[in-house]
Amino acid sequence: MRSRRDAFDDYVLDAAARLEATCGRAFPAVEFAVEDVPRGPAPWDHREVPLGRLFPATGARPARIVVYRRPVETRVSDRRDVAALVADIVTEQVAGLLGVSPEELDPGFGE
Repeated sequence: MRSRRDAFDDYVLDAAARLEATCGRAFPAVEFAVEDVPRGPAPWDHREVPLGRLFPATGARPARIVVYRRPVETRVSDRRDVAALVADIVTEQVAGLLGVSPEELDPGFGE
């Protein structure tokens, strides 16, 4: 039996795999992680609870994209919508890392 947490992790990995298949070699070196909630407000959050965050690469460590499970789950009324929202968050963060618009990576972004 899979937990909601395990299913959420799978949504993040699936979204990353789809983007990687689309981008091919252009896909950046990036780690993906899931945390339950953000650890604290960042100065750029403007009092909004982030759904995901991009941490730039530092030294030998690659960039890291974190998706926050609890804030995402509270944004949707139907469990089936979680995967779609996670896909949009991952797309948005990877697009930020690449310096392109999310629509360039995924024409269905935000639908």
